[in-house]
Amino acid sequence: MSARKSDSITASLSPINRESELRTNAAKLAQLWKSAQIIHMVDSRLSAGDDSLTFIDAAAVTALQESFVEGDRFFLGIGRDDNQPYFAWHTTWINPPEDDGTEEFEKRKYEGFKSLRELGGTLDADELALAMHAVGLANWHATHIHCARCGAPTVSDLGGSVRVCPADSTQHHPRTDPAVIVLVKDKDDRILLGHQPIWPDKRFSTFAGFVETGESFEECVSREVFEEAGVYATEIRYLTSQPWPFPASIMIAFEAITHRPEEARPDGTEITEVRWFSREEMKKAVAAADILLPPTMSVARRMIQAWYTAVDGYTREQLRGGESWRP
Repeated sequence: MSARKSDSITASLSPINRESELRTNAAKLAQLWKSAQIIHMVDSRLSAGDDSLTFIDAAAVTALQESFVEGDRFFLGIGRDDNQPYFAWHTTWINPPEDDGTEEFEKRKYEGFKSLRELGGTLDADELALAMHAVGLANWHATHIHCARCGAPTVSDLGGSVRVCPADSTQHHPRTDPAVIVLVKDKDDRILLGHQPIWPDKRFSTFAGFVETGESFEECVSREVFEEAGVYATEIRYLTSQPWPFPASIMIAFEAITHRPEEARPDGTEITEVRWFSREEMKKAVAAADILLPPTMSVARRMIQAWYTAVDGYTREQLRGGESWRP
């Protein structure tokens, strides 16, 4: 087997320029709103078709205000190539469809809307960037409606990028929780994957965990790998990063080597099974439906694909499945 250039794992520049300097200009944001492509959101779900976002314009928002509570407007940015402004309009129902206690209620209530977990694997780079930004803001605004200093109600400001407390004039900015995610390899270039009990059967992925106070990324990599998989990580190397608004994380991706692969074992709580895979073993396991890889929207999947396709004869098409969050 010979090595070749693998699928790229490096994150590319977002196709959406956030234009943060415009957030303080309310008149300019109002002007941009008139020509904007707008993602309508209901309870953090996105307006969408089968495999892409659907957009409405300002006139459609006005027409919908009889059905939905006037919600927050989030300025998402301007397209780098076409100068198209983008916003999200986050709302709740005024009179939702009647809940009759059946499973069909959720379908009626959210017809035309999908969660990012459902939709993320089918979106292109432009739409995924917009969706990640919109959902991250919606999640944060929903849980930060009071001032952390004085407890007074806060209001959205600066195009949805902050919340302000009218009582004491403090600004509150969206929180992002750093987490590392690690592709563990051994000297034979096998990879170690683990299964969490909350995941669907046969789903295996890389190891991850939140960075603790006073901890470097590299220290977190070493700690999380040892805690979850029982092996020591060395030769830690940064790969890329990915926003992950579930509800408010940024995933910092690394690869690392362990020189004692035989000591790998699950912690029994967060990870209940670990497995080593060579490329050929991975190929056979996927073909036999013996493993379900992480969703294609995740950096974990990109890490595995980049490793797998680094050798001639192994292609991403052989790692089929996992496009959605659930099998």
